[in-house]
Amino acid sequence: MSGIKVFSGSAHPQLARSICEHLGVPLGCARIIRFSNENIKVCIDENVREADVFLIQPSCPPVNDGLVELLIFIDALRYASARRITAVLPYFPYIRSDKKDEPRISITARLCADLLQTAGADRVLTLDLHAPQAQGFFRIPCDQLSAVPLLCQHLRSGDLSNTVVVAADVGEAKDAGRFAKHLGLPLAIVDKRRDGDDERARAVTLVGEVAGRRCLVVDDEVATGGTLFEAAEILRSHGAQEVTAAVVHPVLCGSAVARLDRSAVSRLLVTDSIPLPPEKRSPRIEVLSVAALLAAAIARIHEGRSVSELLG
Repeated sequence: MSGIKVFSGSAHPQLARSICEHLGVPLGCARIIRFSNENIKVCIDENVREADVFLIQPSCPPVNDGLVELLIFIDALRYASARRITAVLPYFPYIRSDKKDEPRISITARLCADLLQTAGADRVLTLDLHAPQAQGFFRIPCDQLSAVPLLCQHLRSGDLSNTVVVAADVGEAKDAGRFAKHLGLPLAIVDKRRDGDDERARAVTLVGEVAGRRCLVVDDEVATGGTLFEAAEILRSHGAQEVTAAVVHPVLCGSAVARLDRSAVSRLLVTDSIPLPPEKRSPRIEVLSVAALLAAAIARIHEGRSVSELLG
């Protein structure tokens, strides 16, 4: 594929290499240098003049270092005369800060969108935003893909008889409905309440019939796991036979993996939108790759073809 260059930040080089394998192009050569004063320098080690450049950098720990590195990388590519720069962000930084729901706070996801454009990004490619309307924060093209069809395709390869799809909270009901439609399954909803900023969620009641059924809890991401594990407990208390989960972004903060291993969730299906280091691995976690999906979108953007056909 001529005229295309794919580079990776330090966040998820394994995903970037997989994307390059699907595209049939080599991973671009660049060096990321961290000095003793914590400053970052990015050196592009090949010619990108007039090239169509795609930079892979999901948001993952350390989040703020990764964000600054992304901005510096984009700026370096701009000064190296790249024709077009597309920031490929499978998990968008600060995406949960997408609204002003209390006084005197930043809508930080919108700020990140502004920073990307200021740094020199011409386009953004991302995956399953926490709130799809966050695409409106951009004044440059922003393509949002969804890993839901990929997860559903894998789920259909197993036994889904007597299964009900469950939204982990009311806000996830619309996205859970997409899962239910793809899989041809009924839908139930857990009514969950969150108090304060401690990220702890409390399941209050349940809408739908789950007694004697296998439950598939779905969400766009799992952070501390509070929402998911509370939902699993209330489902089991209402007679659910088994609880599994399908989530796009495995953020898995703090003791989330240990809590998973103690929870009523027997299996957690996730994607590799975020890298899973060894300390975040568990026999209960199964990972699907989004590399082929992102590679297909990159090829379509490069060739000027529709990306919406990939939404499924």
